[in-house]
Amino acid sequence: MGKSTILNGLLKEKVAIVSKKPETTRDIIRGILTDKDTQMIFVDTPGIHKPHDLLGKIMLSRAQSSLMESDLILLVTEKRIAFDPEDKRILDRLSPADSKKKVILVINKTDRLKEKRMLLPIMEKASKFYPFAEILPMCALKQKDLDKLLVTIKKYLPEGPNLFPEDQLTDKDEYFQIQEIIREKILIETYEEVPHSVAVIIDEMIKEKKGILKIYATIFVERKSQKSIIIGKSGSMMKKIGQLARVDIEKLLNKHVYLELWVKVAKKWKKDPNALREMGYTD
Repeated sequence: MGKSTILNGLLKEKVAIVSKKPETTRDIIRGILTDKDTQMIFVDTPGIHKPHDLLGKIMLSRAQSSLMESDLILLVTEKRIAFDPEDKRILDRLSPADSKKKVILVINKTDRLKEKRMLLPIMEKASKFYPFAEILPMCALKQKDLDKLLVTIKKYLPEGPNLFPEDQLTDKDEYFQIQEIIREKILIETYEEVPHSVAVIIDEMIKEKKGILKIYATIFVERKSQKSIIIGKSGSMMKKIGQLARVDIEKLLNKHVYLELWVKVAKKWKKDPNALREMGYTD
């Protein structure tokens, strides 16, 4: 839908991973934007979807809890699938009778419409589904659209003290961010059967005397066939994933990195409470 792309665009920094695969976001990621007179905390949540396993239930629970805690809700959809079953499930949880929170509808990727007049019926349809405070068509890759969204958001936020230091961009630590970078590269580079079955854990980070940071990480999958895909012929896929991830990790940490990856099979880990706890998906 573009939630993470919008978050990264608003912060002008990459704090959330992005891929074309559904359900890329698994955790609650807070992005913190502080300017001269305002601090805004954006919460990127997993999509509200029908869960198929314990991991899905955890993701849904985290998304719902964030709805309750937020002052303002942005519902992000796309012009080509506006108000599909997933959007309707979200709106069911935002009944005006149960919530006084303002909801802004963001219709992303409207730049792909062949004609501008095609947008009006979509917006009219949206207004019949829910009393949105605003309906904003936009392209998450255009700075002018992001600036317009930011101005709109500020109108509806209550006053309050800053909750984070001015130079902090996210509430997630380096371990989490590195794990997510590695997972992002797997999502982008591997086949359809792999992405939803992948988890990454940082086993160890060691700072060498020469200033090089050694990172050892394990990639978990559910089946041997998925392990073979990630490793690739003669280790080619694993090498590519490692190289791509290392570039982003070095940019994040601003230091030279040695990255070593291992792949292990953990059958049905998405349904195993102990495995999910080890991988950080339970509180």
